Amino acid sequence: MFLKDFTVGPLQVKAYLLACKTTQNAILFDPAGSEEIIANEISKKGFTLKYIVNTHGHPDHTCGNKKMKELTGAPVLMHKDDDELFRSEAVASLFRGWGFEPHPPCDKHINEGDIINVGNLNFKVIHTPGHSPGSLCFFGEGFVVTGDTLFVGGVGRYDLPGGDYDTLLRSLKDKVMTLPDDTRILPGHDYGDKPISTIKEEKKTNPYISQFF
Repeated sequence: MFLKDFTVGPLQVKAYLLACKTTQNAILFDPAGSEEIIANEISKKGFTLKYIVNTHGHPDHTCGNKKMKELTGAPVLMHKDDDELFRSEAVASLFRGWGFEPHPPCDKHINEGDIINVGNLNFKVIHTPGHSPGSLCFFGEGFVVTGDTLFVGGVGRYDLPGGDYDTLLRSLKDKVMTLPDDTRILPGHDYGDKPISTIKEEKKTNPYISQFF
């Protein structure tokens, strides 16, 4: 498997490009800037981008959807709850104050338990509300892409529209922390003391999580 991360956009989002080396099919999580650089990397490697996927609907993670789709032709996938919430006028007006416009409607809604196939790679969709109602994590190939649900040593904020602290902790305890201990965490921002951690490490050291274990 090919894996490369890009730090993109004004809020330093981590976008992840993963590809099956056998089929050259690829998936991109959370485009949020540097779209031409990412598209050039895809082209240089000879990959075909099958899906653009959002871990959640906050505009710092979705602001590259439109251009990335134009550059690659790949469809955009997201949970329905965030697709609708963050395009609503009441919420969109808040983020316009941050300099973001709402994302266009996604091409397909994905849900808990769906499997995204990318060549010989498979990623299971895990619905993890709390940071936002439609937050998702993606587990496969020994990794979990967590977006802003889980950071190294921390968790995502819960004070934005649709966020809830107790719901976030339940998602982490009941869904993310039940993954194998050696699962490597790919977070939505590099906010910790290192860019990547594991489920086992977070159980021991993350103050939001260690209380449960």
